[in-house]
Amino acid sequence: MEIIIALIIVVILMVIAASKFNFHPFLSLLLSAIVMGFVGGLNESEVTSTLMKGFGKTLGSIGIIIAFGTIIGAYLEKSGGAKTLAKWILGIIGKKRSALAMNITGFFVSIPVYCDSGFIILSPLNKAISKSTKIPLVVLGVSLAAGLYVTHVFVPPTPGPLAATAALDADLGLVIMLGILVAIPVSLVGLAWAKYIGRKIKYKELDIETDVKEPEILPRTSLAFAPILIPIILIALKSIAGYPTHPFGENSFTGFINFIGNPIIALFIGVFLSFKLKGRNVKETHFNWVSSGLKEAGIIILITGAGGAFGAILRATGIGDIIGDAFSGYNLGLFLPFLIAAILKSAQGSSTVSIITTAAIIAPILSSFGLDSDLGRALTVLSIGAGAMTVSHLNDSFFWVVAQFTEMDTATALKSQTVSTLFQGLTGILMVMLIGWLFLT
Repeated sequence: MEIIIALIIVVILMVIAASKFNFHPFLSLLLSAIVMGFVGGLNESEVTSTLMKGFGKTLGSIGIIIAFGTIIGAYLEKSGGAKTLAKWILGIIGKKRSALAMNITGFFVSIPVYCDSGFIILSPLNKAISKSTKIPLVVLGVSLAAGLYVTHVFVPPTPGPLAATAALDADLGLVIMLGILVAIPVSLVGLAWAKYIGRKIKYKELDIETDVKEPEILPRTSLAFAPILIPIILIALKSIAGYPTHPFGENSFTGFINFIGNPIIALFIGVFLSFKLKGRNVKETHFNWVSSGLKEAGIIILITGAGGAFGAILRATGIGDIIGDAFSGYNLGLFLPFLIAAILKSAQGSSTVSIITTAAIIAPILSSFGLDSDLGRALTVLSIGAGAMTVSHLNDSFFWVVAQFTEMDTATALKSQTVSTLFQGLTGILMVMLIGWLFLT
């Protein structure tokens, strides 16, 4: 229990340091990781090696994506392309329903796309709509994040729930159908909280953006959409190609789809598509616009990497086994997978790791809880998903992506994004347990 108590203390101190004393999260995350490493019994070399591996692994998976996303964002902002998108969307849905539109967009985008990548791709659109409608960026950001997050944890072929489905030998089609059913109200809960908190808090948006003079002639709508939609379509095609039924076959075409649908390659293509947004009459060079995007990416990448290092240290201490041993003996039914996943998620930050780890813990004991039927296994996957979104805070890369791209300080992000994921997770487990109560008892 010492390591669990230490973790609670460290997380509390991180929250206080960030919110009360404005201690930079990059430093607090690394310091906390070192402290937890020694408390968890790692020696000096293990702490440093795990710290570097965790930092590098996280950036290896998302660092380039963040850089490409901010470059695309810079082109959309400097060219006026983001304003073009905002005008087109608002013309269809109306200004009053902007938050709902972003919530729904996130819901569908995150089925094939990682929530981090989806938020990065869509954040320039969020900013443009906020400027156009005067809706606080925190409302649009948390609304988008809520939609992205639910399908990220509930609906295959997102890797986490897909892995849990396989680990628990659940029926994939049933998981997808029930996952969508559960995800809809959970997404709307996040939307409701975003609107509520937007009225209750006052915050000053961080001065991340540079002053941009938009050209008199805005880019065409098709050119503005291309850097966003085409990467999403390519990533979605890769997910479809990897479906167990192999809808595109097992040939060179599938290999090509898998290559261009990799998020890094897809967003790289998006970068080159964004070059068309720069009109010939613009005096600035492509080098300057790309550099502007990379400058914005720098801080986000470093904080994200520090969060990954913290999570790696916690995993190296064996906290997953400790938590599993502590709770696996209790007969808690569908609440047990949720509880284990929630603790793991809160402790180490990664929803996908939380889902995979919890599924491995729960798989051998399904029958003892009466959950070894097709419905029971599917609901267990969704229970784990609900836990894996409870809660997103300082050690979660998605938390920092939302905070930085929505221009929130840490305290505001904790009040809005973290609390949103708490309510979403609780709504999710209530929905799962309601379905279980109706059909399993």
